[in-house]
Amino acid sequence: MAPSEREAAIAAARPRTREWKALEADLRGKVGRAIADYRMIDDGDLVMVCLSGGKDSYTLLDLLIGLQKRAPVRFELVAVNLDQKQPGFPSKTLPSYLRALGVPFRIVEEDTYSVVTRVIDIGKTYCGLCSRLRRGILYRVATEIGANKIALGHHRDDIVETLFLNMFYGARLKAMPPKLRSDDGRHIVIRPLAYCAERDIANYASIRAFPIIPCDLCGSQQNLKRAEIKAMLAAWERSDPGRTDRLFRSLQNVSPSHLADASLQDFANLKPSD
Repeated sequence: MAPSEREAAIAAARPRTREWKALEADLRGKVGRAIADYRMIDDGDLVMVCLSGGKDSYTLLDLLIGLQKRAPVRFELVAVNLDQKQPGFPSKTLPSYLRALGVPFRIVEEDTYSVVTRVIDIGKTYCGLCSRLRRGILYRVATEIGANKIALGHHRDDIVETLFLNMFYGARLKAMPPKLRSDDGRHIVIRPLAYCAERDIANYASIRAFPIIPCDLCGSQQNLKRAEIKAMLAAWERSDPGRTDRLFRSLQNVSPSHLADASLQDFANLKPSD
């Protein structure tokens, strides 16, 4: 399918209510602003969009396709899904969707499920090891296909939740940056949904009727600490609307000298000026 035909097919599938137009414009604007603020995409980039089958990655791909024709730079997209061989995973869903969309894609089959279930005790959460294995495979695939950017579907709420997870359970002041260089320096990871609220993404995905694949196929989701953090933030948001957004913006307005990390400030030798 030619790009113009693909764009026409995508546009025809979108409902055109006033509320839908406003939501689409808002999300597209936030993605465009995040990309510009952090210079996530440059002219000539090949962006590997990691597609899990969840609402976030579907929305990410959909919005990036829409931005391709409006962006001041030219870039290419390739969707990549990692089939980790979880029991019940609908292996035909994503290929069928992507073929109909006309987007270049690659399905990578790696049985990480067997590895995780062999290593992690029954009743424990698989997600930590699973994500590390997945990340390594996706980095390898990015190198194989020549992608110089790896786009992930993490949104604003994911970033704030990660901040509290690291503080509450890891004693670290750390979140997810919108743009990250991998430890080996070979890959740039971008999060174009960094400014987008999860509720807006959920509404967008519902209206677009994406063929969602749930992320609970392994049966370990009920043990996640992230669910506790999500519930805490939801309660805060109900009592004080806008708090989640302010928490996110605080990550963009950091005063290292007012923290307690001695690696950032030489407290031992701090003296009054003459």
